[in-house]
Amino acid sequence: MIVKTNRWNKWISGVVLAVMSATAWAQSTPPIPMKVDFAGVSYDMDRIDRYERLDREVIAFTYGHTNTLLSIKRANRYAPAITKVLKEQGVPEDFLYLAVIESHLDNTAVSGAKAAGMWQFMPATARQYGLEVTDYVDERYDYEKATLAACKYLKAAYRKYGCWITVAASYNGGMGRISDRLEEQNVNSAMDLYLNKETSRYIYRLLAVKLVMEHPADYGFALSDEQLYQPLEYDEYKVSSPVESWVTWAQEHGATYLQVREYNPWIRGDMLPNKTGKTYIVRLPKKASFYRSRITNVTHNPNWTN
Repeated sequence: MIVKTNRWNKWISGVVLAVMSATAWAQSTPPIPMKVDFAGVSYDMDRIDRYERLDREVIAFTYGHTNTLLSIKRANRYAPAITKVLKEQGVPEDFLYLAVIESHLDNTAVSGAKAAGMWQFMPATARQYGLEVTDYVDERYDYEKATLAACKYLKAAYRKYGCWITVAASYNGGMGRISDRLEEQNVNSAMDLYLNKETSRYIYRLLAVKLVMEHPADYGFALSDEQLYQPLEYDEYKVSSPVESWVTWAQEHGATYLQVREYNPWIRGDMLPNKTGKTYIVRLPKKASFYRSRITNVTHNPNWTN
């Protein structure tokens, strides 16, 4: 009984200390700088209204641990390719964070309104910017193609506004609505617009996630290099003819149907009619990069780990 009691007391003490520690941390408030840079422009956060809006979103990302941690982990896998496309297309690399607030970099994300993929395109908008969306193929789930489509939208909006933060607001509110509000309120930037709650919060969420993800340790996040999701190396296969069964195709290529669907989420059915002879690229992870014990950890941003 004495041994059991001592163990029980130690366990209780440990729980109490953990709760006290968590409570102390939960009562702290994350730091808010006086200025925040986005796409090469510095925005003053000395104004009380801006400070409080940003503070709200930073608190949300700091204490919304699950999605913030997953965003940082996923960014290590996807950020290199996404920022490469952004750079090639002349779009500021800070727009990586727009994909974060849209989907937490979940390549299979679907909203209640049926927006899909990392960049959360609606079907009609996706087709407008060059993505195929059918019952068998949905390129909104191909994050590289979707990033390229997003760049087309972002550049068109920049030609219209000449202001990247306003471009970001239009990604949420639509160019038509943002243009009307700018004219009605006689201002030049979305930072000075009175908008509906969702779009008004959107641009501050964008600034907040940039702050948190640029220096996670400053906001209480502790990750090691091996905890980040690593980029995968793939074997790529060109498919230019119909596929009667992806299950059979997978077996013929030494893979499982699960792997085909998992790493090619643009495939939306168990077969591919492909009447036009379009060429699709199917990716399967190389064996060497498919196991944690075999890969060499690479950290895209040293600030993400401690």
